[in-house]
Amino acid sequence: MKKRISILGSTGSIGRQALEVIERLQDKFEIISLAGGSNIDLLNEQILKFKPKYAYSTKPQEIIGAKYLPLEEICSDKSNDIILVAVSGKIGLKPTLIAINNGIDIALANKETLVMAGDIVMNLAKSKGVNIIPVDSEHCAIHQCIKDISQVEKLIITASGGPFLHKSIDEMKNATVEQALAHPRWDMGRKITVDSATLMNKGLEVIEAHHLFNINYDKIDVVVHPQSIIHSAIEYVDGSVVAQIGLPSMHIPIQYAISYPERFAGIKSKSFSFSEIARLDFEEPDWNKFKALKIAYNCGQIGGSAPVCMNAANEEGVFAFLEGKIKLFDIINLVEKMLEKHSVTKSPTLEEIFEIDNEIRIKTRENF
Repeated sequence: MKKRISILGSTGSIGRQALEVIERLQDKFEIISLAGGSNIDLLNEQILKFKPKYAYSTKPQEIIGAKYLPLEEICSDKSNDIILVAVSGKIGLKPTLIAINNGIDIALANKETLVMAGDIVMNLAKSKGVNIIPVDSEHCAIHQCIKDISQVEKLIITASGGPFLHKSIDEMKNATVEQALAHPRWDMGRKITVDSATLMNKGLEVIEAHHLFNINYDKIDVVVHPQSIIHSAIEYVDGSVVAQIGLPSMHIPIQYAISYPERFAGIKSKSFSFSEIARLDFEEPDWNKFKALKIAYNCGQIGGSAPVCMNAANEEGVFAFLEGKIKLFDIINLVEKMLEKHSVTKSPTLEEIFEIDNEIRIKTRENF
């Protein structure tokens, strides 16, 4: 029987690659709904090719070949076996919670969902018996390595280091948008690519890992690994280290997440050659150059609304950088400024999370 799936963010980088995976495995999946943003031309091409029953767009009147449904209704459709949440930003949180409430498994590629409301999301998933399978290559790697979380001593999350790994702080300060978007290993969306340049992306992943695997921050390490071959590892209490290895392609973790617990030969399946890789390098992150990583650790440990504040200020800063309004280092300076002024709410409700998020975004934009 085919697994029935809906994709939120089908016109984005992860969504497009997910459809490439599904095209290769057409006998394994049935697409129920596709949700895009404003790229209506691409969405209509996808509808024509994959023939979903329903579709969502910010231009609903221009959808051709499928019935329009709001995101909330797509995520309430219990004919879905799994929903891939691949939208960027806070827009992913509410649909994810709706899907969980309806007992639908989640393939999660949206970092903000757990950074903003990790406790709420994970507690709800547990109460509903819903699986949340991570799509990020790092968390997907950890998911594959863990057999018994009680025997895990440490999570080791790898980072490529981005385009500025071997650049000076001064070079980063004067970096252009084009330089920040020139990631050496991964083909990703613009926002996440800038986050990778500052290593904020890795900080967000640390917070995600804390929630996904229910492990303390002092047991989550980040190591820079430029080749991006080891996607992450775990250390067990007896000193054994288990790592997940593979080529740097998002097709592999996407396929794992939507196919779980089964595995199939897919679009990127081939024999791995250790001799071709030749060498693997590792180094400690430069905490002075990549201050975002330290900030994320601190916000995660503080908890409450601190990660909400950090995420909102960072996202607005990234957008401003991409529009040429500020420089790359200004993003992290804005995050620090917003955090200094923020009064942390210890256990915010969902309503409070969105109120704080909106308030921080407004205040951040006042600094451009």
